[in-house]
Amino acid sequence: MKQNLVNKNFYIGLAFLALLTALAKYISTLQIIQHLGFSFLIVSILIGMIFTNVFKIKVSTKFENSFSFATKTLLRTAIVFYGFRLTFGEIYDVGFQAIIVAVIVVFSTFILGYFIGVKILKLDKEITILTSAGSSICGAAAVLATEAVLKNKAYKSSIAVSTVVLFGTIAMFLYPYLYSVHVVNFLPKEMAIYIGGTLHEVAHVVGAGNSIGNPIVANNAVVVKMIRVMLIAPFLIALMFFLAKTATKKEKTKITIPWFAIFFILVACFNSFDIVNKSVISAINSVDTFALAMAMTALGISTNFKSFFEVGIKPILLASILFVYLSVGGYFLVKFIA
Repeated sequence: MKQNLVNKNFYIGLAFLALLTALAKYISTLQIIQHLGFSFLIVSILIGMIFTNVFKIKVSTKFENSFSFATKTLLRTAIVFYGFRLTFGEIYDVGFQAIIVAVIVVFSTFILGYFIGVKILKLDKEITILTSAGSSICGAAAVLATEAVLKNKAYKSSIAVSTVVLFGTIAMFLYPYLYSVHVVNFLPKEMAIYIGGTLHEVAHVVGAGNSIGNPIVANNAVVVKMIRVMLIAPFLIALMFFLAKTATKKEKTKITIPWFAIFFILVACFNSFDIVNKSVISAINSVDTFALAMAMTALGISTNFKSFFEVGIKPILLASILFVYLSVGGYFLVKFIA
């Protein structure tokens, strides 16, 4: 009887998360929200945070298993199916220069972020890693994927996602403006590499790319961005080895390769053969996005605003430094390589 009650609470909790996420989906379709560049994932975490921190609604501990499932099992599974957004043919079409830029941006940004955050700012190690991953790879999705490896407290991921929202949105409006006044004087393909190679979220890339008014920029920028997304897998594997090597004796654990990162690449490989119908792929991506958004909603609900104030200004400072590095350093990188 008790087991049945636990199962019932689990499904009620999931249904509640799905309902809140559906609300976030509706809000994300509003014109003002789309104009601001807030993606479905970003709106979902904000809805979760507002629910518990602004409305002061406490969720019963009976539903903790539901939230844990959403931020762990559901999240990892959704990251695997994120591979259906990629094909190796698309990557080949944008050229080798785009791949080089993406690889350099991802790993140099993370290394710089880690060094500045931990060594100079003396910021919490996990917040540093999450913020650097969000800036260097693909925003909120990268923060979630990295959280799955770190197993950190929810508020740390929320802080990292907040920096992505702030600086990714600034960049989304700034890049097209700089292009229009000829401060950034790139050819369409170069501009696509610049946007896709340095902006935080996929939504930010779509927004900035379409604002340029050139289909070459809009389409290729998304492909370059997805190359960075694909680098989640090698990044997480490298991160596991790095954490194992730098851990103290008290922290020492065996190296565990994140299985979801490997399967993410395998799904992308499978998708490259173009076996599955496009309409089916589109349906899979829609369900997958909703699953990721549910994980973000659960993350937001688990976040306490008091934790933000305890951390202070340092995460914003770190993210701002990485923003300058991405926009300025990325500009010269594209100039040199593309």
